[in-house]
Amino acid sequence: MTFTGETVELHGHRGARGLLPENTLPGFAHALALGVDAIEFDVGLTADDVVVCNHDQFLSPVNTADTGPVRPGDPLFPYVGKALRDLTLAQVRTVDAGTRRGHHDEDPFVLTQLPVPGTPLPTLAEVCAMLSAAPGVGLSVELKTDPDWPDPEVTRFTAAVAEVLAAFGVTARSKLLAFDWRVLVEARRYAPDAGRVALIRRDTTVPETAWFAGLDHVDPPGAALDIGATALAPEMELASPLLVERAQRLALPVCVWTLNDPADMTRYVGYGVDAIVTDYPDRLRTVLTANGLPVPPPVSPATIPVPN
Repeated sequence: MTFTGETVELHGHRGARGLLPENTLPGFAHALALGVDAIEFDVGLTADDVVVCNHDQFLSPVNTADTGPVRPGDPLFPYVGKALRDLTLAQVRTVDAGTRRGHHDEDPFVLTQLPVPGTPLPTLAEVCAMLSAAPGVGLSVELKTDPDWPDPEVTRFTAAVAEVLAAFGVTARSKLLAFDWRVLVEARRYAPDAGRVALIRRDTTVPETAWFAGLDHVDPPGAALDIGATALAPEMELASPLLVERAQRLALPVCVWTLNDPADMTRYVGYGVDAIVTDYPDRLRTVLTANGLPVPPPVSPATIPVPN
């Protein structure tokens, strides 16, 4: 991600969460077919140390459902609601992540997301294999930790992610994202060729925050630069023109999330942000085109390997 003022990168949030199931291979494939600069997705670590895609540190009933135990009498079943770190890959694989559940008054994605029943949560290795067929698309990998994690666990997780990226030769076009900035410190050690994106939201920028790895909350762009970040990713409510200008003066590109309303997209294009994360890549493509900005080329579905 580089800022020029003449382009705004399009990042598909959890693939294309507004259109297909989040953090799944069908969702990623759809984002590629629409045309995105990068795919943003979330990862966690299973009990047997496999990196898998999942937004929360547990299996949420909003986007996952049990289908049956991995073996009769498994004491951990049902798996939905359990911490990902307590489940093996085999247990996680039984879960159906292809249908969103919830009431549309609270979850608009229920109305717009096309279900793909029977879809599992993929491993990071499977995602890397898919994106190897789309060399022009970046990987924005968010590592889900929090300040309660012991330092050795943060190190272990970050190293595991870096190992998978390196195995598929995609480190240089990957960025590691985290609210817990200890991840960025470890990413510099284990994946020095990858980008490091400092995520911020309102509850992580409070006084005496535990999220910034001991740095001051008063100047998030300055703190991000000090921690070794290569980009800043604020939530929309924090991404004021002043913050955007401050970050860019420090040579930190600004990637704002998560914009789904075309009016918001247009406003932040006007602020001069460097990238926009959206659940609806199709909408952002329309906005960018209307503003005379280039859009990334679609990737032919025929070239995208999607395992059954």
